[in-house]
Amino acid sequence: MVSKAKKSVALPAVIDLDALDGIRDGLIDAIEEGPVTVTADAVERVSTNALFMLISAAETARRNQFDFTIEQPSAALTAAIARLGLDAQFSGMMRG
Repeated sequence: MVSKAKKSVALPAVIDLDALDGIRDGLIDAIEEGPVTVTADAVERVSTNALFMLISAAETARRNQFDFTIEQPSAALTAAIARLGLDAQFSGMMRG
């Protein structure tokens, strides 16, 4: 069995509607190839749609039987997740 290399996607400081398309495209490409690590330490502001996009990406990765992790989530990202009551959806993918 061939081991798949883990792909990394770095989130920008501001994840608003203007940034979503580029991030989504990067996530789609990465999820189709194997396990994905999303680096989130630079996030200063995140839209609700971006959080739902990350949940969707994690679900797609799970269906493809690939790991999906969010490494070093910033305080702004974790605060947005908590404010929207999405802790349960993100609990299994957060690291660091």
